[in-house]
Amino acid sequence: MGLEQTRAGACGRFPAHEDGPLRICLLSYRSNPHCGGQGVYVRHLSRALTELGHKVDVVSGPPYPCLHNGIALHRLRSLDLYNPEDPFRIPHVLEFASPVNILEWLGVTTMGFPEPMTFGLRAYPFVRRRRAHYDVVHDNQCLAYGIWLISRFLPTVSTIHHPITVDRDVAVRSVRSWFKKLKWKRWYSFVGMQQRVSRHMLRVITVSECSRRDIAGVFPIRPHRIRVVPNGIDTEVFRQRPWIERKRNQILVTNSADTPLKGLYHLLKAVSEVRKRHDVRLVVVGSPKRNGGVMRLVRELGLNDIIQFTGRIDDDDFVRQYARAAMAVVPSVYEGFGLPAGEAMACGVPVISTTGGALPEVVGDAGILVPPADPKALEAAICDLLEHPEKAERIGHAGWQRVRGLFTWKRAAEKTVEVYREALRAHRGL
Repeated sequence: MGLEQTRAGACGRFPAHEDGPLRICLLSYRSNPHCGGQGVYVRHLSRALTELGHKVDVVSGPPYPCLHNGIALHRLRSLDLYNPEDPFRIPHVLEFASPVNILEWLGVTTMGFPEPMTFGLRAYPFVRRRRAHYDVVHDNQCLAYGIWLISRFLPTVSTIHHPITVDRDVAVRSVRSWFKKLKWKRWYSFVGMQQRVSRHMLRVITVSECSRRDIAGVFPIRPHRIRVVPNGIDTEVFRQRPWIERKRNQILVTNSADTPLKGLYHLLKAVSEVRKRHDVRLVVVGSPKRNGGVMRLVRELGLNDIIQFTGRIDDDDFVRQYARAAMAVVPSVYEGFGLPAGEAMACGVPVISTTGGALPEVVGDAGILVPPADPKALEAAICDLLEHPEKAERIGHAGWQRVRGLFTWKRAAEKTVEVYREALRAHRGL
């Protein structure tokens, strides 16, 4: 195990008072800065907490987050076997001197996903050595045995964005082969650990009422310990750019993942029908697996000439893509919150979204909602906006207003601090 520390600025120490500033250790087993909600959550929540006057240290495994100035980042090294630049590499023999590295290697080679468990084993000694530096620990959906050990000597809060059992069940249902079903069950075998550890958390944060209900159904957590704190949207980055001309027939989707949960397969089927009536172009932010299911379906449907995969892009390019789009589609079968919907709305782009999971809580009446896993419904909604540009403009404006009124990171940070203080009181037995 190795540890590196970087600090963008110096922060002084201060004691924890009932209403005073807190010293927070924010744990995240992986925090991809370019895609996925966890990296976004860590980056913006840590900044908002710091702006409220609290001191935040982020402890992360690879890929590491991009943090704002003044926030300490502690990098816990791992074998990083899912690094897209060197996937499933063969570790050097000296790396096997670490028992945790051996566990990580064995987990990956037996088709499991060991990162939550091994991150917890690495985080535990780090936090234990620095226990005097922190008032509260905030675990970002790791829920590993090491996090449970930390909770025994420091008040610990966990965020569960949504129950991973949903991902597992959708993945298992999406395949017919018994071998592939077993493969998915093995991949998600860490869920049992998370369920066992969750019962020891003093408080659990989730990001929507839908997730709260689903978590209560599959995790052994007492309902009075679960708090709903909606995510924020970074409106400094995701904002309207009226000087960029919209392309009337350009559809944007922000997820290129091959995972069934994200629903891109259903959107591709819908677009293949829409193109029979309209001259459309689909822009997909990201890059799918070269030989994965998405690319196979693109070839089967003959969509190569109207689809563009952007690959990895920065926030500025991302917002320009929103500005050019006639609409944004969120085809997910399930979302615990739905950052892509909120970011599109913040940019004034009309949104078509499924009703999967918490998406209706984000979109509200400021977008078009259709049932999940329903290509026909997506097709009808897309054609409706293409044929009624005035309706699209009205929906785009309503979405912009909704985000600015309900979803800010300052508000999320304030509610998160309330949960921290509850956990502190519970830990002291007050």
